[in-house]
Amino acid sequence: MIQSVFTIGIILVIVAVALSVILLKATPNEKFTGYYPNFILMAAGLILLLIATYNKIEVMGAGLGGWGIACLFAGAIGAVIASIVDSYANANA
Repeated sequence: MIQSVFTIGIILVIVAVALSVILLKATPNEKFTGYYPNFILMAAGLILLLIATYNKIEVMGAGLGGWGIACLFAGAIGAVIASIVDSYANANA
């Protein structure tokens, strides 16, 4: 089960970073649109953890708690990478 949570988390990190970088490049430097995918993942992770406390549901080998943990991990790592990319983009501008 832990292997599926790690796999889900890694895939979500890749997707979140790709979306964040695309949004950061497509929007002006004053906007924070590039961080929205990460905030959505964090909110989804908290909601999934909340639902996991009431029901035992498994999806693709991981329970909703595992999905919630993977979403929180992906949102946090994605936000860190997006902030690094954003700071380097603003330093060169």
